Amino acid sequence: MNWDDARVFLAVCRESTLRGAARVLGVDQATVGRRITALEKSLSATLFLRTSDGYALTAVGEAALKSVEKMEHSALELERQIQGLDDRLTGTVRVSTTDSLAIDFLIPAIARLHEQHPDVRVQLDASTQILSLAKREADIAVRNTRPDNPDLIARRIARWPVGLFASQAYIDANGVPQPGTAFEGHDLVVYQPYLQGKKDLTLVSEPLSRGRIVASLSSSLLVRRSIAAGLGVGEIPVYMGERDGLIRLWPERTTPLPYEVWLVTHADLRHTARVRAVIEQIVDVFASENE
Repeated sequence: MNWDDARVFLAVCRESTLRGAARVLGVDQATVGRRITALEKSLSATLFLRTSDGYALTAVGEAALKSVEKMEHSALELERQIQGLDDRLTGTVRVSTTDSLAIDFLIPAIARLHEQHPDVRVQLDASTQILSLAKREADIAVRNTRPDNPDLIARRIARWPVGLFASQAYIDANGVPQPGTAFEGHDLVVYQPYLQGKKDLTLVSEPLSRGRIVASLSSSLLVRRSIAAGLGVGEIPVYMGERDGLIRLWPERTTPLPYEVWLVTHADLRHTARVRAVIEQIVDVFASENE
């Protein structure tokens, strides 16, 4: 099996459909189908069961997957090592982050980068999905969690307390909630992942049991914008709340854990000139904004 066939095989394994695999590979669905059929013919083996729900691996396919994943690891390792020797300030650097951090920090960093190194292009992915640096889905990640992969280099570039905020318009209309009342009579906006799998929900250690959750949002930027629009009370990093001109409530209270920002890249890429240039601008913007 050559690497091109292996890539097609892996895409179908991970997406379970020809359409999904075609989207990942950037080819049409018919091409993926022909490649899988040709691969099975060349190996004289059935790798997938065609079901109404998509493509499911056979026992032979499961065995092949383990070997193909080793091929992928070796191919990606080779690519990273070669790129790590690249000292040219040109080419594309893929950066993954959240929407809030993209707007507040990454876009200013890209603007600075463009002034100094116009031939370096940044491909910015801003979402709640964490892309894999090990699989080269991104070259740099700026996230609020530290990875545990030993092949990744992580550097903390910000650490903010998380507080309770509301807009002036909300306070004028509804007043300030009183500690110890579990937000009775107040509207709340919360980060959607906090609602999943948690029994005792709180904002800055205050129970939500008497409040009204009027919106649950999938990103920190949506939470920020909802608070600014006067939709309700919510908790966000103090830095972001102050930046947005919101009113901090109960300033003596913060969440047990602060909001940390980590800059992460793969060890093999840390000496690549264009990657290093992007990292330097990101670090500088975070440093200047937090002075």
